[in-house]
Amino acid sequence: MTGNSQWQLSARSLDLQMLDLPQEVRFCRRCVVSNQRPRIVFDEDGICSACRYADYKHNRIDWEAREKELERLLDKHRRGDGTYDVIVPASGGKDSGFVAHQLKHKWGMNPLTVTWSPFEYTDIGYKNFRNFIYSGFDNLLATPDGAMHRKLSKLAFISLGDAWQPFTYGQVAYAFHIALRFGIKLVFFGENGEAEYGGDVETIDRPGMRLEDWRINYFKGADFDELLSEGIRSGLFTGDDARNVSCFYRPPPLDDLRRSGCEFHWFAYYNKWVPQENYYYCKEHTGLEANPDGRSEGTYSKYASLDDRMDGFHYYLGFIKFGIGRTTSDAAHEVRDGHINRDEAMALVRRYDGEFPQKHFKEFLQYVDITEDEFWQVVDSWRQPHIWTKDGNEWRLRHAVYYPEDAVEPIS
Repeated sequence: MTGNSQWQLSARSLDLQMLDLPQEVRFCRRCVVSNQRPRIVFDEDGICSACRYADYKHNRIDWEAREKELERLLDKHRRGDGTYDVIVPASGGKDSGFVAHQLKHKWGMNPLTVTWSPFEYTDIGYKNFRNFIYSGFDNLLATPDGAMHRKLSKLAFISLGDAWQPFTYGQVAYAFHIALRFGIKLVFFGENGEAEYGGDVETIDRPGMRLEDWRINYFKGADFDELLSEGIRSGLFTGDDARNVSCFYRPPPLDDLRRSGCEFHWFAYYNKWVPQENYYYCKEHTGLEANPDGRSEGTYSKYASLDDRMDGFHYYLGFIKFGIGRTTSDAAHEVRDGHINRDEAMALVRRYDGEFPQKHFKEFLQYVDITEDEFWQVVDSWRQPHIWTKDGNEWRLRHAVYYPEDAVEPIS
């Protein structure tokens, strides 16, 4: 490692999600996700909580009643004097674009959109971001100290198995800092990932995430100050560096948010959430363009998560840590939405899941300041023995949704 070759060896795992993984790998009988997704629940019929939520979403929720609930909420916050009345974290992609456009043009709100900058914009990502703004939105773009952000990403890659985590801290927290500074009491995110993809079932009927739950459900069990402490302990940066880091990585104090009356809401609680339909909506209304390469590495999708050159490694490390890659998440959701069947989903998983994000690999190594050998050392350190086995020099999954059941290999 360029700065300190011993630093990598001294870094400690901070991802508390890894402590609770079931040692017996099971796959949902309806979609293609496994029980290795953190916080997912399987029922007695072998159906995952995300599929059960999809049943609830498509068949049991009274969406007219939810829309009236939304109208009451917006009437409570609508200002009507030309000042902003809602914050929407927005990248210019299909989901945030859908939320912002709906709030402005269907519901008559005056949103201020805010963006926590990607690590390194892709050409199509920056074009879509600009197209979104040109379609009629005010926007504040925050770009953190690049030197410190790179160090935090390096630290998160090794200690959390996800270089993406510093982006997640800012993506969530920045919106609430701006809300407090502008006196705006409503912040709207897109979907509840814990419900849509499988996670904390207690969030299913909540309109937003409780602030107390961010640490586990968004931050892998390690808040920003814990990551900073690990960086100081391991010598990656100094205490002075840590004291001068951007406040936008941390949420504002909970007491300040409570006193302000600021509310966190998911738009998907009020409006049935179908990612494919969001894409077509934004293609028409906000100038969204699909991936010019035809699909994103690691999946068959052409319209999701297009803005950052580094995000392929977020999904790849998810595949390493949990055996669940980008294709599994995309295909499972499309099964739940009725776009494909389980056999089609399994074929897609077999073909694309775990594909290495080669296109921006050299840029990633430079960004987090490690060598290729060190990269693979970190990757292999996150492989769990109940998920992976090694044949000679080749790693392979012990369990895959497309394996015959009698091909599952026990741990020796």
